[in-house]
Amino acid sequence: MKVWTAHTRPGGAALLVREGFSWGAALFGPFWLAAHRAWIAAAFALAAWGVLGAVAAGPAASVLALGLMWIQGLVGNDLRRWALERRGFTLAHVIAARNGDAAIARLLDRRPDLIADTLG
Repeated sequence: MKVWTAHTRPGGAALLVREGFSWGAALFGPFWLAAHRAWIAAAFALAAWGVLGAVAAGPAASVLALGLMWIQGLVGNDLRRWALERRGFTLAHVIAARNGDAAIARLLDRRPDLIADTLG
């Protein structure tokens, strides 16, 4: 089972964000954040990569880059939730389901008022 958080805003579709490590955020960092409209977090991640490139060299740079990738993977989905909150979304539910489709089905079962916005 995976855990998802459902975020809603008036007149908009529900968005699901998976809890846990994000391989997309780990591998693509600022680009992954920008693709999910987490602009502030993407700018800070890009700045962190710039500082890393300017300060570290040799084997230390590789170790620090792996550490930065790991941190991005750990907090990527949390930064996504933070960006959603800044855009006016509220946390509607926490859902445990096998996949995203099952999570949406469980959300709509609990909140039938979201059906028109989410599926429409």
